[in-house]
Amino acid sequence: MPRTTTMTVRVSGALSEFVATNVGEDGAYENVSEYIRDLIRRDKERVEREAFDRLKAELNRAFAAPEESYKPLTAAEVIARNRT
Repeated sequence: MPRTTTMTVRVSGALSEFVATNVGEDGAYENVSEYIRDLIRRDKERVEREAFDRLKAELNRAFAAPEESYKPLTAAEVIARNRT
């Protein structure tokens, strides 16, 4: 079962006003909690997308390299290389 954590966040000034415009009758969200959860989900998706893009770029570089530059590696060597 997922763990629920209660957090308190203080925002003031322009940030508070910005949140207020996005919550309530005229906003896209019913309440601040819903808005914050959506922001966190979007940020998580962004981080995952960036990690995927880095992996894809690495694979593209590897597949674009001339075949004679390939060298055999053991699984242990790959794991050790990726720890750094």
